[in-house]
Amino acid sequence: MNNTLEEYKKAIKIKYELEKEGEHFDYLYSPSRGKLRDLCWLIFENNPTQDDLNVFKNLLCLDFDHTKKNKFKEQKDKFRPIETFFKGETDPLNIDAINLAAVIVDFQPRPFKKFNEKCRIEEAKQIERAEKDMAVVGVENKIIEKEGFVEHENEESKEHPEKRNSLFNFAAIFSKKIAQRIYPRKIITIGVGAVALVSSALLYFVQKKD
Repeated sequence: MNNTLEEYKKAIKIKYELEKEGEHFDYLYSPSRGKLRDLCWLIFENNPTQDDLNVFKNLLCLDFDHTKKNKFKEQKDKFRPIETFFKGETDPLNIDAINLAAVIVDFQPRPFKKFNEKCRIEEAKQIERAEKDMAVVGVENKIIEKEGFVEHENEESKEHPEKRNSLFNFAAIFSKKIAQRIYPRKIITIGVGAVALVSSALLYFVQKKD
């Protein structure tokens, strides 16, 4: 809130520096309480908004009334904080004086409540934009990670055929060695069996002749 109020006052002061060279030069270039009072009356004679009328009443403690100009002229000292603010001599704390200063130089948005609301809206939009930007960055990072993963997988897939060939070669060599160990035994077994079979047959024929 304090930072926003300071921004509000700075913005009004900047607007004053522009306006003092313009249409109301005679009132603003070298401001005094009397000049600011007279300019204020001139401004409020031209269809003021309800917000401005509320500011007028809050600071001067009376309603704006065309028929009570003399009463209004007695309020000159109420413009002193605005005078010293425009001259850069003081930093006003009275929010009603600050709001009336905004009316005098036609600063928008005013009063401070509306200025504060606009700032909050702008901050919310900035936060929303920042969150969207972060979300986009997050998606982009995920895409980059995914592309990196796919690239890594492709590199590994290029290496796998060599690994598979190595495995097949190993299996073939292993099978060959097993076969070399197993086949001689089978051959010997078959040979022994054949000899035994022939011997049995010869013995049978000899016995039969006897």
